[in-house]
Amino acid sequence: MEVAKIENVTRVYQIGKVETQALRGVNLSIESGEFTALVGPSGSGKTTLLQLIGCLDQPTSGRVYVNGKDVSQLNRDQRADMRRGTIGFVFQFFALIPTLTAYENIEMPLILVGQEASERRQRVEQLLELVDLTDWAHHRPDQLSGGQQQRVAIARALATQPALILADEPTANLDTPNGQQVMETMTRLNRETGVTFVFATHDPRVFQYARRMVTLQDGLVVEDKAVELAGSGA
Repeated sequence: MEVAKIENVTRVYQIGKVETQALRGVNLSIESGEFTALVGPSGSGKTTLLQLIGCLDQPTSGRVYVNGKDVSQLNRDQRADMRRGTIGFVFQFFALIPTLTAYENIEMPLILVGQEASERRQRVEQLLELVDLTDWAHHRPDQLSGGQQQRVAIARALATQPALILADEPTANLDTPNGQQVMETMTRLNRETGVTFVFATHDPRVFQYARRMVTLQDGLVVEDKAVELAGSGA
């Protein structure tokens, strides 16, 4: 089943008289359960592609489908509804609310969708356990390491049980041990929950975790290959 499909998508940014073509006719399908890396140098179009799939932006031309729905022409409110129910986000800078605890940050999406308090509590406790942060539930972001903050962000992204998690440079602000722990957490959650992960990265340390690597350069997909994990016997 396709979770996302990109059909001949372009994205052109106009700043004053300067025109920048971020994507130049991209075609891509993401299947349910994939763990896919978008790789390439800075400016290759990785983040732009994530933003289009995540309904944070609209293409200049072409079509974007998420869970079978054409999201290319949705208005702002419709895109917000799509994000709220179908897509989870993990950002480079964590984007946690600094005055809220880990528990409260994870709970926030559930409050926004109107989930009952007892159901919220059960879901948040389950997610804290999944990311190994039960003992840190009542700590604020400034009381957590960078790796712990990113794991809170991953749990928050999973809160509403989305079909798709999009992660933009999820290890860029982490040292090697914390980055490794974050990637291992994402890999395990993909395996255990079946949720689809698509993450953008230019960090070679992260490539080893991908099961599929889509390489972008100058707004084009220049390579798309399956990756065999080390020790798979293939």
